[in-house]
Amino acid sequence: MLPHAVESALWRGDALGSPVTRVLSSGFKALDAQLPGGGWPCGSLTEVLQVQPTVLEWRLLAPAMRSLVAQGKQIVVVGPPKALHIPGLVHLGLDERHLVWIHADKPVERLWAIEQLLKANAAGMVLGWVPQAPQEKIRRPQVCAQSCDAPVILFRPAAAEHEASAAPLRLQARFGIDWELRLHLIKRKGPSHDTELSLPSIPGGLEGILTPRLKRPSRLIAARHSRRSSHAVGSASPGQPAGRSEAAP
Repeated sequence: MLPHAVESALWRGDALGSPVTRVLSSGFKALDAQLPGGGWPCGSLTEVLQVQPTVLEWRLLAPAMRSLVAQGKQIVVVGPPKALHIPGLVHLGLDERHLVWIHADKPVERLWAIEQLLKANAAGMVLGWVPQAPQEKIRRPQVCAQSCDAPVILFRPAAAEHEASAAPLRLQARFGIDWELRLHLIKRKGPSHDTELSLPSIPGGLEGILTPRLKRPSRLIAARHSRRSSHAVGSASPGQPAGRSEAAP
């Protein structure tokens, strides 16, 4: 038998890794089951890639952030492209008194601010928007994150999927038609993830007012296409009564 510290540091390539550092549950059981250790890694860098920034970040991370805020910890956001919508965040269960917004325009300024936060271990979670960054610039926060107790998450454009990155965990995120979040893990400590996760994520403000039909728009769209197809294939034309046909010349 190996000592616990050694055993926990070993990882076999055909299994999900169990990080030595702790993790923070994402709040989604299906996602935790696919993340090494069962949650967002602390003391490590995570990249979330998406086509358009500031669209789905809060719905993806709100469950984890709520647990941190309940512990009195601070959530620090660095360089979000849009101003935070405080009423919306409050509706997600996030107390604005635990949110710290650092304004930084240039990617190099955002990365510098993130590095200082990690070195100081001064936040419960660090979120940063970095649209452009060479590989060596991403490696620095990853090294600094190893001495930090917080999850560190960078939001980057979807095109960055084909760039090398020092982040041990990378995932693509997009919206589904039925209000769900659809995630593809493109890099993790473990076997490749070939499928796409579907996480239920109706905004809290709409959960109580949407009808069952509007909660599943895909069914409405499918029914509409079905009606159009049946009319095109088997229905009489609007100007011709059903059951009659014009005589052949």
